[in-house]
Amino acid sequence: MAGIFKAYDIRGLVGTALNEKTAYLIGRGLALEVFDRQSPIVVSRDMRTHSPELTQQLAQGLADGGCNVIDVGLAATPMNYWANNFYNAKGSVQVTASHNGPQYNGFKVSGQGGAPFDYATGLDKVEKFVEAHQDEDELPARAGDIGKIENATDALQNYLDWMDTFVVEYSNAPKLKIGIDTANGMGGFFLEEFFARHPQLELVPLYFELDGNFPNHEADPLVEENLRDVQKLVRGHSCDFGVAFDGDADRCMFVDELGNNISSDLITALIGGEMLIDNAGGAILYDLRSSRVVPEYIAQRGGKPVRGRVGHSFMKRLLKKENARFGGELSGHYYFQDCFNTDSGLMAMIQIINLWRKSNTSSTRCSMSQLVAPLRKYHATGEINFKVRDVKETQTQIEDFYAKVDGAKLDYLDGLTVEFGDWWFNLRSSNTEPLLRLNLEASTEAERERHLLQVRALIVGSSE
Repeated sequence: MAGIFKAYDIRGLVGTALNEKTAYLIGRGLALEVFDRQSPIVVSRDMRTHSPELTQQLAQGLADGGCNVIDVGLAATPMNYWANNFYNAKGSVQVTASHNGPQYNGFKVSGQGGAPFDYATGLDKVEKFVEAHQDEDELPARAGDIGKIENATDALQNYLDWMDTFVVEYSNAPKLKIGIDTANGMGGFFLEEFFARHPQLELVPLYFELDGNFPNHEADPLVEENLRDVQKLVRGHSCDFGVAFDGDADRCMFVDELGNNISSDLITALIGGEMLIDNAGGAILYDLRSSRVVPEYIAQRGGKPVRGRVGHSFMKRLLKKENARFGGELSGHYYFQDCFNTDSGLMAMIQIINLWRKSNTSSTRCSMSQLVAPLRKYHATGEINFKVRDVKETQTQIEDFYAKVDGAKLDYLDGLTVEFGDWWFNLRSSNTEPLLRLNLEASTEAERERHLLQVRALIVGSSE
């Protein structure tokens, strides 16, 4: 279907393959092929200019397919997961294209309780349904079996009431000042209200106006240049730390009081360590791109570090399988058992707020950079993308090379991971583009650069 059905969701350019008719057919297909006409189904949307019309058609398709629909209206994706559970729904759909540009939109589909649906577990059937009916002028309504659409009331207040329960009050902690950039995305929908409920927290907002055209910068905090504004904000207003959210607010990235980036694997270690305080021996998940310091730190704190594949559907299922309290990805997705095994940018920020306030009292100060400093043991490249002629051929050549190197340990949990005593790398293919994604880490900066030159030469050489 013109490539809009992805590995984890449905997403594409609006006006071409993705339009109002497609949204309606997706609703009908979901009702029949995924939700099996069960009710109710929650729908919600982000602030993109075309989201209201796409949501209306999606909801109508679900209803005509036999599902009762609860329309929550504007919501961040984590709020959609909450609503799925709050309204005892059989499933939910969030209309969003997350961090993609204003010309994109899409649908994130969840089953009962927020369980993920992806291409391998149902979206493939929806694609076939849409393809089979896209040339029909009108689908027949299901007489006597048409669902109703109702609008939810007070959903945001109920959601924030629930999120408030995770904020720990520390009477002897100083006021905490946080600079936040929501990139004109859905973080701006709820964060001012959240901070208004907590006078011990001071908000310094940036780009909070909801604007699906993203006039200031892309809503992807994983891209370093998109963090420049929040870095400047934190330094200019003497904030204790900063947070940048993505477009649908299920991801976030942090910067310390100096404006330095804190990679998400280090945040995973910090939050994971705190989660183990009342859950000794519990499992904490991390994706295989993460620094070695993450499993080391979790083990030191008495936990069971569990390495997982990249991707929200894999991490959510692994969280449930391992009965883990928490897991994190290098991309800024943080998953919480308390959030129905789903990801939440707000919950991640709350956990860092709790940690900072616990570490700061009227007589003791511990800055964000000081909290992170013990975790900055290794030297990583970050994710580097390579455009290659043949992804599989290149991976095979790299595998063949390192299989013959003494001391190399190879595994294939997700792509190819090669480990040595003092350095390692992971090479994965993109789900949507002819790209190879490289993450490499070494014990020293010099060793990182030396090994990166070698791996880079092998990748580039394979495409010549």
